[in-house]
Amino acid sequence: MNGTAPVHGTWEPRPAARWEDAFLSGNGHHGALVSGDPDDERVVVTHHTLVRPVGADEDRLPPRLAGALPALQDRLLAGDASAAETFTDGRPLRWVRPFHPAFQVRLRRPDGTGNGTGGGTGAPPLHRRSVDFRTGVAEATRAGRTGRAFVSRADDVIVQYVTGPDLTLDIRLDPRLPGAPRSLGVGHGAVLTAEGALLSLRARYPDSDLAYTGVTLVAVTGGTTSLAPPGVRVEGARSVLLLTRVRRHTGETDVVAEGRALRDLLTGDGPAENGPAGSEGAGTRTARGTPAAPGALAEAYDVLLARHLSLHRTAYERVTLDLAADPAERALPGSELLTRPRSAALLERLFAAGRYHLLSSGGLFPPRLTGLWTGDWDTAWSGAFTNDANLNLQTASAAAAALPEVTEALASLVQRQLPDWRDNAREVFGARGVVAPAHSDGESGHSYHFNREYPLHLWTAGADWLLGPLVDHDETRGAHDPRTTAALAEVALFYEDFLTRTDGEGHVVVVPSYSPENRPANAGWGTVNAAMDLSAARHALRTAADRHPEHADRWRALADRLPPHRINADGALAEWARPDLADSYDHRHLSHLYAVWPLHEITPYDTPELAAAARRALELRGPENDSAHGHLHHALIAARLRDAERVANALGRVLDGDFFHASLMSAHYPHRHVYNADAAHALPAVLIEALVQSTPGRLVLLPAPPADHPRGALHGVRTRFGALLDLTWTEDGATAVLRPTRTVRIELRTSDGAEPLDLVAHEDRVLTLRTR
Repeated sequence: MNGTAPVHGTWEPRPAARWEDAFLSGNGHHGALVSGDPDDERVVVTHHTLVRPVGADEDRLPPRLAGALPALQDRLLAGDASAAETFTDGRPLRWVRPFHPAFQVRLRRPDGTGNGTGGGTGAPPLHRRSVDFRTGVAEATRAGRTGRAFVSRADDVIVQYVTGPDLTLDIRLDPRLPGAPRSLGVGHGAVLTAEGALLSLRARYPDSDLAYTGVTLVAVTGGTTSLAPPGVRVEGARSVLLLTRVRRHTGETDVVAEGRALRDLLTGDGPAENGPAGSEGAGTRTARGTPAAPGALAEAYDVLLARHLSLHRTAYERVTLDLAADPAERALPGSELLTRPRSAALLERLFAAGRYHLLSSGGLFPPRLTGLWTGDWDTAWSGAFTNDANLNLQTASAAAAALPEVTEALASLVQRQLPDWRDNAREVFGARGVVAPAHSDGESGHSYHFNREYPLHLWTAGADWLLGPLVDHDETRGAHDPRTTAALAEVALFYEDFLTRTDGEGHVVVVPSYSPENRPANAGWGTVNAAMDLSAARHALRTAADRHPEHADRWRALADRLPPHRINADGALAEWARPDLADSYDHRHLSHLYAVWPLHEITPYDTPELAAAARRALELRGPENDSAHGHLHHALIAARLRDAERVANALGRVLDGDFFHASLMSAHYPHRHVYNADAAHALPAVLIEALVQSTPGRLVLLPAPPADHPRGALHGVRTRFGALLDLTWTEDGATAVLRPTRTVRIELRTSDGAEPLDLVAHEDRVLTLRTR
């Protein structure tokens, strides 16, 4: 290494002019987008539960089609290529309820007042804003004034702390964000308290009894606080501390109780003896709040931060990547570093940012299409959990990159939605067990987002893909989560009831079948024996059998009756195993290579002929519309196939394509078009897979090492056979240190071939290997 550490954060020399460039903080419940403008700081507040109610609940149930399923199966098996296009209840396409921001906490310097910012006619003072991934703190400094913000993982509160000489600020909760409905019913409250002021904003959705309420406690040191509806004015203060929460609810919410809870966090005194002074929304500009004692706010901030760091920093620092980058490039602001797409410093920072943002967006739910953040009510694709690729790619690194917080968030989402998944299986397929939807808003797990061109209600592979990271996590820790074990049994029950049709060779047939979001070149959207469906069914049945010995023989026998994959006339793994279905190669999804990644059903070691066909399928796959998730999905599959050049090319398409905002959050399309977390969250998985791969019985070292970065170190990776791994490599050789937690024999795979490796629990094992 070069003697310097990678940069665990990023910075910019100017405030964010666009919300997409705002630095991000989050705890998996609340999110904050921090612009870092000392004269007009805007912190956009989000929460995972904030989805706009649209349409009636009865319109969001799975279609009752089970009675018509046998006829559809007959038609498809008889060769009717368009039969599935009429397998619907006639409803129009319905998107899931859209994710949206709550409001922005706005701290504005009044015109014509001093604020320690060095106004006047001279050159503007120097400015710097940054975010520290290790702490989750976004900070902005200019001319003696410093503003900090983070979202506490310990106390579930957004914390803002501003210090500087003679602070004069107008503070309010502002609902005016892009796309906000004009009919949103908004009410403000501002009252003085013993600690400063309590601000509230209540927003009722149009045509709904649902609402959300944000509450902010404003505490000051020095100066005065007066009511300035709809907010407050702080004058002459030395420090200002704000604590903010938002809740979605029906009916009314108790703002006073919310304020008391925030005060308890601030003071540690327990329940307040007296309520806020005055009534909500009352007061005049001459009313005064009581400033906090000198040093009290600094101490309160430090206590809040320390509690947060005990959880956040511990999680963030478990895994690190060092690519021996140039120290001068490591010091650059993120926006400038992004103009150097082949820079080792850029990959280091994007790896760190990806893990940081993934951790910060995982808690109540796993990440949405936009992670936990948006500054616009018109969020693309509803800001949904999209299960036919995007969520799975975003959580791809959770087990290996040591983020059980994200895995637990995914597990919680699955558990909450299992009753709806059962409805999908029963209503669409007439089966027991569960079927996951392709899209979800987090509230509902029903399959109701579908139409003729996207018959997503026919997709049956989703439950296996969503449970995959949970299985991986269980393998890293060496224990079965009973929730995952029970869910796997329900998936197997579905396949028992669904896989009842057979072909002329005695194989069970997946009919109807769907390969997201593609169709054969010569048939309709719903078909027979999509490669992904075959692999998912095999994997789910065999994994469930491993955990349920009482059903193992029956489920393994059913898995063995599924048809094999087909190699087409081009020598490629076919997207549909039925011989009369022709491939469509130019598409962003690579669902047909599910057997390669995330599964290990096809590998260069165990199934070399199929691996060669999979590589050919990857070669033929076009990028279609240049979606970021398509490129990184391509890279993940290429890494499993030991194709380092193809990994580099796919990753290069993203790095060269201007996919990343200054915040280091990504976009869905090139040139930063459509805010989207796929690339940001999936990139760490690509780099890990290129360096380390594991199964319960195998370790693969440097399967697709980055040629542009011949020196580096990856520390803290978790393997699925129960060992932590540190890997360092140079142009001449590599060293891997394994710290096993259980005794196991595995197969070690390197460029030199394979050999058995015996590991003993709690005895470190050092491996050396050649890299050329």
